[in-house]
Amino acid sequence: MTEELIHRTAFAKPEAVKDYLKLHFAGLEYESFVVLYLDAQNCLIEVEELFRGTLTQTSVYPREVVKSALRFNAAAVVLSHNHPSGSVTPSRADEHLTKTRKAALSLVDVRVLDHLVIAGNNALSFAETGLL
Repeated sequence: MTEELIHRTAFAKPEAVKDYLKLHFAGLEYESFVVLYLDAQNCLIEVEELFRGTLTQTSVYPREVVKSALRFNAAAVVLSHNHPSGSVTPSRADEHLTKTRKAALSLVDVRVLDHLVIAGNNALSFAETGLL
């Protein structure tokens, strides 16, 4: 029942997405890259951990992100990853990753709504800070 409720939830408010992801990443000791796939009404289709890394980094391949978005027939995505170090400050690599994934997804008409960095109970939104 809880799983069904989550999948019918519209993530129209950034705070709802942040709260969901804080719970999702809670306690992880490695860096993880997760994508939320959304339909045209911003309702959740699926949540998928695409890449798992080390304490400080993970590799995120654009081809795999695009393949998964198409597999789920997503209209939009929210990119996210955690920083086990405890700092939500995005690195230059995080900023570059966001730009290149956004460009790749735009080629197949999938919108990137946000990229969230989660560290403990803190979250940084690329959309809210003008980095998207």
